[in-house]
Amino acid sequence: MPGFSDRDRGRDRGYGAAPRFGGGGGGSRGGPPQGKFGNPGERLRKKHWNMDELPKFEKNFYQEHPDVTRRPPQEVENYLRSKDVTVKGRDCPKPMMKFHEANFPNYVMDVIAKQGWAEPTPIQAQGWPLALSGKDMVGIAQTGSGKTLAYLLPAIVHIQHQPFLEHGDGPICLVLAPTRELAQQVQQVAAEYGRASRLKSVCVYGGAPKGPQIRDLERGVEICIATPGRLIDFLEAGKTNLRRCTYLVLDEADRMLDMGFEPQIRKIVDQIRPDRQTLMWSATWPKEVRQLAEDFLKQYVQINVGALQLSANHNILQIVDVCNDGEKDDKLLRLLEEIMSEKENKTIIFTETKRRCDELTRRMRRDGWPAMGIHGDKSQQERDWVLNEFKYGKAPILIATDVASRGLDVEDVKFVINYDYPNSSEDYIHRIGRTARSQKTGTAYTFFTPNNMKQASDLIAVLREANQAINPKLLQMAEARGGRGGGGRGGFRDDRRDRVGILQ
Repeated sequence: MPGFSDRDRGRDRGYGAAPRFGGGGGGSRGGPPQGKFGNPGERLRKKHWNMDELPKFEKNFYQEHPDVTRRPPQEVENYLRSKDVTVKGRDCPKPMMKFHEANFPNYVMDVIAKQGWAEPTPIQAQGWPLALSGKDMVGIAQTGSGKTLAYLLPAIVHIQHQPFLEHGDGPICLVLAPTRELAQQVQQVAAEYGRASRLKSVCVYGGAPKGPQIRDLERGVEICIATPGRLIDFLEAGKTNLRRCTYLVLDEADRMLDMGFEPQIRKIVDQIRPDRQTLMWSATWPKEVRQLAEDFLKQYVQINVGALQLSANHNILQIVDVCNDGEKDDKLLRLLEEIMSEKENKTIIFTETKRRCDELTRRMRRDGWPAMGIHGDKSQQERDWVLNEFKYGKAPILIATDVASRGLDVEDVKFVINYDYPNSSEDYIHRIGRTARSQKTGTAYTFFTPNNMKQASDLIAVLREANQAINPKLLQMAEARGGRGGGGRGGFRDDRRDRVGILQ
């Protein structure tokens, strides 16, 4: 791959020398790491539950607020329609449109009040009464929609109604997440809201020492947020158990399946009593996720925020440049020259492989760009450090593989650049979803080469649904493969439309 052009090389942008990074091997995205025995969880045996012997537990704690009860059906329908919320299933309670209608404990309401939010997000408004009523549910919503609080606050209420933990008990609430970054973010929220209620939580993930995580588990925690591989290790070693687990959350279920975690998830769920409450969250609803829901949930209610078909956040301006691989470096340089002149310039550049991520990071830092890289081969300590440098603006350019495309919760990312186009439209949507968080706007640039031709029609469908202008070269590429063409509806929004010029 050619290097950057000589133009503007060596200019000192004042961000200091590159840190000494450890090795970052090459290779493309892989599934979860294999355990010592080649088949993670092979020593775990499926439990055969005798429901008559299991201790009874409560899971329906919902009392409808009088304001919700008095709300006429037409007002409820108008609210759901205006928020693009659809509900599928029986006996779904009405949404809560105001925080006080949730009847959360005062210590939870105090933390919410400090945030200064005007009203619950749509997934919270409909998800809270459903979760509090003890029902199994599926929530389909874009990342950044407030889903973490949608399942954690009802979890706190659920836990408070269960008997206290005794010595040797495992967690009451288990949250399974695909990546350590997402798991850590969920744990931060759990700690913030659980502190006032004296609920203890632990984050269990690979790539970090086992000792501290084991000690936390053995002391007793009500909430465990875990990636599947590390939790399997601890269950096999007898370091924890799921006998007390009555509230199970599968977060970003589609991503966990993409990463090959389905066998581990099934092994874990086999260790949990079948009358538990299960909440599954996903940004997309492919047949594999539907099958998981059918297998794990009972008479569930499905909440969908936004269109059921694959769709991108409409607050993102999407610009696609059809080019050759050899042109990418020069185009990237020109893009970054403009982006770094902006006041808000936090940017994520996505590459397909770890090797490409390392190469690009080295070249950019050599040329003076304030860039850092992150991928699955980096140590946990280094990944945490890089994310902090990026989060607080010390290095405003993050180069990443898809390990950062979901669950990376940085509010002020303004630009996403797809240096390499991902393997699927789902991954494209999740990558660009790192910008335009919490109703903000953002811009996504994508380099689309002839090697990506087979995905042209899917990308056009995503662009069209979001009312984006579509590059004629992309339409030609789709037609060359027999795809259906057609122009986009609507053009670029605001003054950012001029930027398309630098990609021509």
